[in-house]
Amino acid sequence: MAEIHELSAVELRNTLRSGELSARQTTRHFLDRIAAENRHLGAFITVTAEQAMQDAAAADEAHTRAVRDGTGLALLHGMPVAFKDLTDVAGVVTTHGSAALDHKPALADSAIVATLKSAGVLSLGKTQVPEFGLTAYSENRIAPPSRNPHALSRSSGGSSGGSAAAVAAGLVPFAPGSDGGGSVRIPAAACGLVGLKPGRGLAPAGESTGDPAGLVASGPMARTAGDAALLLDALVPGPAGSGHAGIPAPSYVELASQDPPRLRIGVSLDSPWQTIFPFTPDPEALDALAEGIRRLEAAGHETSEASLRYDNRYPAAFTTAWTAAVGDARIVPQREALLTPLTRTFRRRAQQRGPAQLAEALGFLRLFRRDTIAQYAAWDLILMPALAQTPRPVGWFTGAAHGDGYWPAAEWTGDADGDYRKQCEYAPWSSMVNVCGLPAISIPVHWTGGAKGAGLPMGIQLIGPMGSEALLLQLSVQLGY
Repeated sequence: MAEIHELSAVELRNTLRSGELSARQTTRHFLDRIAAENRHLGAFITVTAEQAMQDAAAADEAHTRAVRDGTGLALLHGMPVAFKDLTDVAGVVTTHGSAALDHKPALADSAIVATLKSAGVLSLGKTQVPEFGLTAYSENRIAPPSRNPHALSRSSGGSSGGSAAAVAAGLVPFAPGSDGGGSVRIPAAACGLVGLKPGRGLAPAGESTGDPAGLVASGPMARTAGDAALLLDALVPGPAGSGHAGIPAPSYVELASQDPPRLRIGVSLDSPWQTIFPFTPDPEALDALAEGIRRLEAAGHETSEASLRYDNRYPAAFTTAWTAAVGDARIVPQREALLTPLTRTFRRRAQQRGPAQLAEALGFLRLFRRDTIAQYAAWDLILMPALAQTPRPVGWFTGAAHGDGYWPAAEWTGDADGDYRKQCEYAPWSSMVNVCGLPAISIPVHWTGGAKGAGLPMGIQLIGPMGSEALLLQLSVQLGY
């Protein structure tokens, strides 16, 4: 048999359910991998090894009872996962990636944790995030930065960057992430994973801070679409579709294995950020787009140029909504100096805005949503690169001087506005999908070294209408992922 971490999540789930592997064997294997690899990757902030082994023992006892009594097992019985450190896990500290907060154990599980625990998962710990999840890279002042398993000098993206690095390095079989402006799709693209942001309201949100615009959605990051579908089945309460005449609806795993219909796909490089931050996509991003078009057309789909119009008020309105919650974070004044420059700057600006300004921004974003969805409706799906640039070097956004030393000693020399501009130029096609509440998927169709697993991964993003999660997974399978 292959090494445990080499099994797909679906294969591992089946092996655990059959009893060929025990939860304790599986958990110990992944904990050993974390112990060996995390010092290089910085994927985990906290490892809860003792609790994980206790939970694994309980899972094995549940398996014994199920075999004895002929009862069923939970969907993800004994499957190890990790939660990003913006997500509350009872009894474990939630740092929010911030040195300015008191780090106290959470009193209760967040909704996403409770949902997945009820599905049978075992938590191995908490993964690296940017401070308050604000950025497209996972670097902060409390722990070493999360690095890309394909090139340790590069970032794994953000804000679910630690989780993406853990999946790509085989430290967990798959992981849930939360996506408020690209935070599942960006790190998935950077680490060569399939990353799915479901439509608004489909799955419980994963973060414990405010979200006045309803931007955040929880979604899976996995090595294959089939594995992502399995995690989505656990994340979504109830079946993937509506059953008829007492026949259960198919699961996302079942739906993902079906062929999609022939589709009309609009291809666009237009971004709502380009008026304020003009950018030119890297050749590698255009190579990924060309490869995505080639594969889609080879599968029988029709692609055509989509010329999209975005209101130039979008950048200011999105930034107002995106940073509103950090203004409300409870930080005592004497600890504000411990915030990163970006957080400190945007927190101050959020506090200087009145409720009327936030309400005006939210009102504009509702109009933006209606107009953008109406434009997208001319096609079945919208296609664009997942990222405009290759995965960035660690420290590139912040100007931080990195080494292998302890992260608070690093010097953060970059300015907040320059940092933010770099992020918007790096991932210019992400945030408007959250504003619209639409499903979208990142698929790693291209590698800069010329072959899968060689060089750096580059992906495409497909955006679909509400309810198209299964269709997006089908396209990923059809494209070879």
